[in-house]
Amino acid sequence: MSIMDTKELLEKQSGLTERLKWAAQAYYSEDSEVMSNLEYDRLYDELLALESETGIVFAGSPTQRVGYEVSAELEKLEHAAPMLSLHKTKDTEELITWLGEHEGLLSYKLDGLTVVLTYEGGELASAVTRGDGVVGEVVTAGARTFLNIPLKIPYEGRLVLRGEAVIKYSDFNAINKEIEDTASRYKNPRNLVSGSVRQLDSSVTARRRVRFFAFGMIGSVDEAALGVPPKPVRSKQQSFLTRLGFDTVPYEIVTARVLAETVARFSETAAAPGFDLPVDGLVLEYDNIAYAESLGATSKFPHGAIAFKWADEEAETELLEIEWSASRTGLINPIAVFRPVELEGTTVSRASVHNVSILEELALGKGDTIRVYKANMIIPQISDNLTRSGTERPPAACPVCDAATELKDADGIKTLFCPNEECPAKKLKSFTHFVSRPCMNIEGLSEQTLEKFIAAGLLHELADVFKLAAHKAAITGMEGFGEKSYDNLIAAIEIAREAKADRLLAALGIPEVGAATAKAIARAFENDWNRITSAAPEELAEIPGVGAIIAALYTAWFANPKNKATASAAFSELNATTTPDFSSSPETGKISGLTFVITGSLNGYKSRDLLQEKIESLGGKVSSSVSSKTNYLINNDAASPSSKNKTARSLGVKIITESEFETLADPES
Repeated sequence: MSIMDTKELLEKQSGLTERLKWAAQAYYSEDSEVMSNLEYDRLYDELLALESETGIVFAGSPTQRVGYEVSAELEKLEHAAPMLSLHKTKDTEELITWLGEHEGLLSYKLDGLTVVLTYEGGELASAVTRGDGVVGEVVTAGARTFLNIPLKIPYEGRLVLRGEAVIKYSDFNAINKEIEDTASRYKNPRNLVSGSVRQLDSSVTARRRVRFFAFGMIGSVDEAALGVPPKPVRSKQQSFLTRLGFDTVPYEIVTARVLAETVARFSETAAAPGFDLPVDGLVLEYDNIAYAESLGATSKFPHGAIAFKWADEEAETELLEIEWSASRTGLINPIAVFRPVELEGTTVSRASVHNVSILEELALGKGDTIRVYKANMIIPQISDNLTRSGTERPPAACPVCDAATELKDADGIKTLFCPNEECPAKKLKSFTHFVSRPCMNIEGLSEQTLEKFIAAGLLHELADVFKLAAHKAAITGMEGFGEKSYDNLIAAIEIAREAKADRLLAALGIPEVGAATAKAIARAFENDWNRITSAAPEELAEIPGVGAIIAALYTAWFANPKNKATASAAFSELNATTTPDFSSSPETGKISGLTFVITGSLNGYKSRDLLQEKIESLGGKVSSSVSSKTNYLINNDAASPSSKNKTARSLGVKIITESEFETLADPES
């Protein structure tokens, strides 16, 4: 079978895998049927046949059941051969001279985490990070969740290959979009993928949509196995890996004559809008492996490959000031503000200086002439200070709360901190999370409004949100607030008082405890707040979706007396009627097993959330869309021409009012 035929089969197989995963996700998690059972079974059988024909099974295939694993720590493993860095250049002419009369392989230098995969008997045996180049960390459980990695390949011998684990920009942006606290968002795909792959809980890795791109083999393969030469040229190795189902780093075979043109084309493609792979340059290798290895290596660099770093576009400008920005962690970062300049097609006027050490190294001061660029064509940075006045000093007081700052020196890196636990900068993000929609869901409390309230001294701890009614005069006197705005805010707060324990638990900001995890914990302890806040790690670890890692973080958070007091004070503000009636559990409720969809305005419930909580407390389930699995659509306007009503009628789903739901839920009422 030709490489092209194999590629077409694998593309079809990959497409089927993703389509069936999508259908299963919609069916089991979103209660939405996107294809009939007959069609699903037909596609499933087709996928099975393709997997049998190609001998390849991709990670996440519906034909496999791969359980997630949780490790206490990552095992260390020494690499069979050291993983060296590459000598770097920004000069195309140097590349041409380096390549000489030889053929080379030019590829993108992906900006992720290098991983070594080992296959034995056709199955993935291990995955190890680069580490320090000599010893790496074993991340096999996490690697099994990579989106595009083959778990089984049609080659029975030992295969060892290197590649880059990456998160595409589109996936990175989607992950960040789900994080409401902008200060908590991930800085770049490289940092995110590094943390994702090295997770102790592989289910976390699975949620991060990590992909693997192979860029080379280590050692040789059995020449007789598939008629593939063992170690002739790199391009044939890449073709071999493609036949085995691996995505490879995009590459081209080049000579010195076409190298400059190819480098320019690769660079233009990477800089174009919509290019989805995180890259930070190019790699040029000799295609002839024997020749490359004959050149040997220094203690740091092999002589058979070289990296090309893009020349950054720079501009000179005037430094107007250094802003000191406080964060919720207490770290105070210097930000350079300069006269706007055009770089890489955009206007920039600010750049992070990162820490005090860099500020001192650049000898920055107001009025200095500085050179700025975009690191990797993305992040504004200062490359040089031409005048080096050195007049800027770290502030002695926090720019937010005026508390005396602390200068810390860790391993030669100086950083500035605000030690004040009551600093509004620390408080703001906590309050923003607390009132957000997945948590207490209090409309009218934007981050800007919260900032005003904190500055005015109205908010000190989370429970104070429920005490804002006592500050009517102060609030209505603020710009942008009047009687109506105040009344709407207080009404929203009163609705929030009806929240159950799971919403409050999600609102506290406990590491890794989002809405779904909070709901699972609250349900496991029957909404009993005392049991929830004093749960033992072993109890938590047994709850589906929690596990040992989250359990440890959870119990450590509540072990802090201040945290526990904050949680208790907030819980005391909830209405007494929201403490649960333990006489019935979700498993024994009168509507247990039924699925509902809620739409339209409500009369007897202050919010849809409260109706949803009632349904779930009785063992029912609430979905966001009507499907053939829906039992009832709750809508007080059954004659409405809404899309949900139309869908319900077409599927034969009964439409009921709130009153009819109450009768259904409790026939004796």
